[in-house]
Amino acid sequence: MPQNEHIELHRKRYGYRLDHFERIRKREARVGHKRSSFAQKVSGLKAKLYHKKRHNEKIKMKKDIAMHQERKNKHKNEEAVPKGAVPGYLMDRTGVSDAKILSNTIKQKRKEKAGKWSVPLPKVRGISEDEMFKVLKSGKRRSGEWKRMVTKVTFVGENYTRKPPKYERFIRPTGLRFKKAHVTHPELKATFQLDILSVKKNPSSPFYTSLGVITKGTIIEVNVSDLGLVTQTGKVVWGKYAQVTNNPENDGCINALLLV
Repeated sequence: MPQNEHIELHRKRYGYRLDHFERIRKREARVGHKRSSFAQKVSGLKAKLYHKKRHNEKIKMKKDIAMHQERKNKHKNEEAVPKGAVPGYLMDRTGVSDAKILSNTIKQKRKEKAGKWSVPLPKVRGISEDEMFKVLKSGKRRSGEWKRMVTKVTFVGENYTRKPPKYERFIRPTGLRFKKAHVTHPELKATFQLDILSVKKNPSSPFYTSLGVITKGTIIEVNVSDLGLVTQTGKVVWGKYAQVTNNPENDGCINALLLV
């Protein structure tokens, strides 16, 4: 047994304290008061950082609440026929029923704004910098070690131009640059080879996102204009998000699932 699991072992043998869950409930109830007292006492740079963090948390919470709110909508109910005689001023009225609705397009926009997608792979393994980059020695005597070579698959745009090799810090090998992905549509149960437009988010790090690194779980934007998808207003959908479901550096191709 590992040394640090003696508490778990004791709980398995003898159970919890009688007041264990009550103590946890009270501790959670005190969190708000502790935060409040700390916010009133803290000062200087620490206060600025703390208030900025709380501000972002509140914005996220409000977005999440707004995303789930629904409005009441009244629409005609053709089946509702009034019984008996109806007065003249009610002749032109029809049965009206209330229903809670929320437009699919609004839902999608709110999800995208909140940065939330119902993705097929919600959790993926994090990738360290040691695994991501290979140190390259440079200089006349190979003493400089500031250059890095990316060992994973990357995406660079059409108009990408390399920096002069002497000054390029992060080298993305040409053999690991991909422009197309095999995207599966979950409803059509069909796979299409589509052009990659951009790397939206790499779950391991925002830095990897800026480099255009594509690993398992990465959200990419693909060109779906060839599929003929249209919005409710009749406009052609140009780009949609897809999540990478394989390890591209091992398979030699990018397999992704369209987020619909």
